[in-house]
Amino acid sequence: MAPQESRFQEANLRSVPIKDLGLAIEGTELEPIIAEFLREVDRAGLSRVMPRVYLSTEWGVPFGTISIGVPFYLARPELVAIQAEQTSHVEGVGRADILRYLRHEMGHVVNYAYKLYEREDWVRAFGSITQPYLEDYRPQPFSHRFVRHLPGWYAQKHPDEDWAETFAVWMTPALDWRTQYAAWPTALQKLEYCDSVVEQVRQTEPPVRSEERDEDVSELAYSVADHYTQVEPDGDELPAGLSGALTAIFDELGPAAAPADSPRKPAGALIRRLERDLVTNIFCWTGHFPERTRPLVRRLADLADELKQGYPVEREQAAIIALTTLVTALAMNYVHRGTYLP
Repeated sequence: MAPQESRFQEANLRSVPIKDLGLAIEGTELEPIIAEFLREVDRAGLSRVMPRVYLSTEWGVPFGTISIGVPFYLARPELVAIQAEQTSHVEGVGRADILRYLRHEMGHVVNYAYKLYEREDWVRAFGSITQPYLEDYRPQPFSHRFVRHLPGWYAQKHPDEDWAETFAVWMTPALDWRTQYAAWPTALQKLEYCDSVVEQVRQTEPPVRSEERDEDVSELAYSVADHYTQVEPDGDELPAGLSGALTAIFDELGPAAAPADSPRKPAGALIRRLERDLVTNIFCWTGHFPERTRPLVRRLADLADELKQGYPVEREQAAIIALTTLVTALAMNYVHRGTYLP
């Protein structure tokens, strides 16, 4: 076995510092995707702010730099698999999704490089960048005031993200954003502003050219296993009637809904199997973050085990629909109220 490959044995991932895994963009599936992105930057007339792309712990642009951090797990399929197993959510599934995130981050690069956030017209369009940056924001799905690019109605999180999402839509090749957002006047105004301001600054030298990096993969002294030992959010009280809701779902799928001799499957196992799809899709359409949906789904699975809930094999699709509806309702309640309780 080659020395490089031996670093990726599971035992090593639990002990070897990430900085010693030899992770790099060069020679991976990321390399041609990033090269394609940089060509997009050049075609957009923004070669004066060509970003430095590096591997980090997550997507991001350190404030006041033109450096784009890409999650290190995207450098190796083994690490993508671990990310999916540990978090049920991968930010950057394939070429199109990675490009989507890169265009968003390029919006931050342009903002910081030209200090657009200091302009009065930028503040009028997007708001003050000094507004508190809240991890738990309360999006309004389908609001016409914001473009939709990344999942979770991400433009609604903060003025800096609103700009980055608007820029990403503007930058997307072959996208007719004027037609797509014709019925969304406020979002369209932001796109027109983006088009105008980029035209103004692209011919000038940016005042900020720092390539300082944050949490560069070459500096991460902990292992991949350590990376995923973050404590799940807790303390969110579930509704007292949740046991009754689960019981009602599976009573509906009980003997009266199927032959008495029909094989039955455990509900907890089904909920665990649905976890990844639930986490991804609920974040996409409600803005309820994966970090909260994942423990919620796992607690529901444990509760189903405690209640010994099961369902007839032939009613599995009905069970999936009912469970998806329940988790979505809980997520929406949290997004709008900050609690799962009614």
